Formats: sequence, C-alpha cells, structure tokens
Amino acid sequence: MPARTLALPGGARVPVVAARWQHAYGVVTRGRVQLELRDGSPGPILGRDAGFWLRGTGVRALRNPGRRTATVRILTPLVELRRNDMISNTDTGVVPDRSRGFRRLAVTGSAATVATVVVTTLAAALARAGGVDFEVPDGGETIPLGGFAVVTGFFSLVGVAAAAVLLRFSARPAQRFGWTAVALTALSMVPPFLVGAAAPTVIALVGLHLVAAAVMIPALTRSLRASPRRRA
Repeated sequence: MPARTLALPGGARVPVVAARWQHAYGVVTRGRVQLELRDGSPGPILGRDAGFWLRGTGVRALRNPGRRTATVRILTPLVELRRNDMISNTDTGVVPDRSRGFRRLAVTGSAATVATVVVTTLAAALARAGGVDFEVPDGGETIPLGGFAVVTGFFSLVGVAAAAVLLRFSARPAQRFGWTAVALTALSMVPPFLVGAAAPTVIALVGLHLVAAAVMIPALTRSLRASPRRRA
C-alpha cells in the first residue's frame, strides 16, 4: 500500500480534497492535528498514533493547532494512486495556506508598529523630562517628540515589509528575520555616536533604538514562526 507524508507547519490549514481522501487512511505520526468540520467549526484534535478515515465524514480541512510541524502518514491503495492526484510539494504533500500567514503578519505588524511608536515616544518624553535635550550639534537642531514618532513608525513598517519578503521567499523566515533585525539594530546605534551630541543624548538615543527593537523584533519573529513556511 503506497504511502506519503503530509506535513503541516505550525498554524497551517490544509483543505481536504475529497478525491484525494476517498480511499486514504491517515495516521498522525508527529504533533497534533485538528479536524475542521463541514460548517467550519473546530472538530476533534487527534494526537500521535491516532488513525482516521475522511471519506464521508464531512471534514473540510486539517489544521495544526500547535506551533511545531505535525505530520500525517497517508496510506492509499495502489489502484487509487494517480499522477494527477499527487501534490506538487513532494516533501510535504501540501501547499500551505500562506495567505493566512500574510494576514497574521499584517495584523501583528500593524499592532506592533503602533505599540512601538507609542512606547518609544513616551520613553523619549520621559527622557526629556529627566533633562535630556536631544540636541544634535551637527545640525543645530533639537529632535522633537513628533520626530521620534515618525521615524519609529517608518522603520517599523520597513521591518514589517522585510518580514513579509522573508515569509514569501525564505524557508526559515523567523530565523533569518531575527538575525537580520538584530544586525540592523546594532548598526542603527552607531549614528548617535557620530553626530557630536552630549553623552546623555547619545545614551538616550541608543536606549530608544533598543526599546523599539524590543517591541518589534519579538512580535514579528513570533508571527513568522507561526506562519506556514515554503520549502527550500
């Protein structure tokens, strides 16, 4: 009896195509798999070694409710195995529903951007109240609070866009985004030392960079980690 493996990355949803499951028997070999019922409501969650038939059950999709990849071993009688029934992704057996990943990233990124702007601007206001003037001698100007909000919002959205690109093209978007974001954060802390500002201003600017990174990077990394990944 031929078999293939269906892999469901964390949070993935795989529609059930009746023709492919007509005579197939599935066994959960790793993680947990939740059945989505005909009306879209959540069904039972199957653990490791649980077996199931889908023919005639009305189940319309399989979901992975966890963060780690779950796998299902699908056994199919040889007579039912046809070339046009095989899914293009030979390792996973599915093309993950990536649109959910982009929607999750957009919502998370927008919320994180707003939170980052608010937290960074508030931190800048507290620093100013504590005596930091945020004067940049090279330009002869004092950085206004609104300037912190605009710059923070802009670069936060750049980070969301970079995360979306990695989600689309990288096999390990969360890992690569994390390393890239940390490296860029480190580079962003260099300019405050080059503008000739007073020590309190330099320290405050570096601290604000770290505050923004502490909000954005974990939020986007978690979203990428929970999204379906493309195969390398």
